[in-house]
Amino acid sequence: MTRPKQRPLTLRDVSEACGVSEMTVSRVLRNRGDVSATTREKVLEAAKSLGYVPNQIAGSLASQRVNLVAVVIPSLSNMVFPEVLTGINQAFEDTPLQPVVGVTDYLPEKEEQVLYEMLSWRPSGVIIAGLEHSDATRAMLKNAAIPVVEIMDTDGTPIDAMVGISHRRAGREMAAAILKQGYQRIGFLGTKMPLDHRARKRFEGFTEALAKAGVEIEDREFYSGGSALAKGREMTEMMLQRSPDLDFLYFSNDMIGAGGLLYLLDQGIDVPGQIGLAGFNGVELLDGLPRRLATMDACRKEIGTKAAQIILERSQLPEDVLPEDPGHFTLASKISWGDTLRRYRR
Repeated sequence: MTRPKQRPLTLRDVSEACGVSEMTVSRVLRNRGDVSATTREKVLEAAKSLGYVPNQIAGSLASQRVNLVAVVIPSLSNMVFPEVLTGINQAFEDTPLQPVVGVTDYLPEKEEQVLYEMLSWRPSGVIIAGLEHSDATRAMLKNAAIPVVEIMDTDGTPIDAMVGISHRRAGREMAAAILKQGYQRIGFLGTKMPLDHRARKRFEGFTEALAKAGVEIEDREFYSGGSALAKGREMTEMMLQRSPDLDFLYFSNDMIGAGGLLYLLDQGIDVPGQIGLAGFNGVELLDGLPRRLATMDACRKEIGTKAAQIILERSQLPEDVLPEDPGHFTLASKISWGDTLRRYRR
């Protein structure tokens, strides 16, 4: 089953929305010509609300798209996203499509800017992290008239296709595993919150499952910096100074979790007997630790591969149609027990 493909927005759409000529719209968007401040503001507001992005391709190519796929991610320093890019790159090998990466630093306004510039070159598709975007970004994605795949998260309503895991379910499953092993006095350490919506959703699922079992988080620590071993050590020390009776620490990612583990081992604290630990993501760093941190696999490479495959499949359809079902895929993350989450009840 197919449905008519949405056409790209044009200068005429903006012209009709703001009540000025197409020539005036063109002058404003190219920042050329003598246009009053009032008219300029009216045109820019109409273009933004519609999600219109000017076409930067030369006039002779204006009816075509380039063989580039815009990949918009929040970070390259986070060990998670390079693995996503690996999956994307491998899926695009031996095809005409090439990924071009833009980084947003978890900032909605920067995401708008990055996406705007990328769409102006008329890529063949967009792969973008997350389901939460500003109104302007959502408008651009909805009206780009190209395949859009939102990745990493499936707890929400996508604009088009989506591939990821349920972070709320991941949080609930980790809470259930912790409680099953007899831990009751739990602290949570999180990073990039609330800007990292996926970490926030895991926290929500985690606390929801604890509450159903009659357990509350006894201490929590948040910070807005990036994922780092040193920060994990620092946060763990601060939390245990405040709450020395905690018997479990749940970290929003493996990097700060690894820092916490190293701090506890330096202090001679029995892990997991005296205190248990768990992180999230299943990064390769864990293989080099004195003890392997309990974690969950975020299916990073698989997400990148599947997202790229969706773009490839859609690029092979006739230009005037889109699939009836754009594709919504929730992958299954699994707990890796490691050496920091005991497997028996006390």
